[in-house]
Amino acid sequence: MSGYDPAGYGDAVAREYDVLYPERELDTDATVALIAELARRRPTTSVLEFGIGTGRLALPLQRLGLDVAGIEISEAMLERLRRKPGGGELQVVLGDYVDTYVPGTFSVVVLAFNGIFDPRGRDAQLATFRNAASHLEPAGCFVVEAYVLSEAERSGQWTILPRHVARKHVELQLARYDQTTGNVARTLVHLRTTGVDFVTSQELYSTPDALDVMAEVAGFRLSDRWAGWTGEAFTSTSRKHVSIYERTHPR
Repeated sequence: MSGYDPAGYGDAVAREYDVLYPERELDTDATVALIAELARRRPTTSVLEFGIGTGRLALPLQRLGLDVAGIEISEAMLERLRRKPGGGELQVVLGDYVDTYVPGTFSVVVLAFNGIFDPRGRDAQLATFRNAASHLEPAGCFVVEAYVLSEAERSGQWTILPRHVARKHVELQLARYDQTTGNVARTLVHLRTTGVDFVTSQELYSTPDALDVMAEVAGFRLSDRWAGWTGEAFTSTSRKHVSIYERTHPR
């Protein structure tokens, strides 16, 4: 994808990320609990997070006694992580999780909050699966969290969502799905007492079935799929999925 900067979004929102995406809104406790359970079922109880960001998941996992590492491409996000208690103790490699390698093997690789929808194309998304496989021990698993577009959202019309509403800061998220390319274009409009800011981003949407095909090509099989982090049944009306992919053959 020409002109795409994979660090751009993180650099743009790093300063306010923890405010815009509070832990309670993202089911952080349930997310951490499930990842920890998956890791403890396996020999090394180690976790690698693709897109570790400001440490929303990594820091509580570390406090639970797991060995945690991460990959992050935004230096601004890493700076915020390093300022937090325990952030300096994490093994984090600066780079693109599509192809960056972290030494060692892990029980669980996790890519949360729609990070699999790399806008550079299906090849980049498949490469992400392959990179996860390259980091996993033989019994390891890759955990992917992603949204599912509703029928109305697939119509190609603009949708507007008030994503964050506070006394002096409102974020409106405008999004549109392109039926011909599969791209989701977003403009985040930040309204503050000091003025207005715009942040743009793009994603290449993949259905759960399409992700399953990539996973199979990369040496995984789907072992579980839920509509959330507490094991809710995934149905035709679910708006997101948490998918657990287990390795099926050596790297």
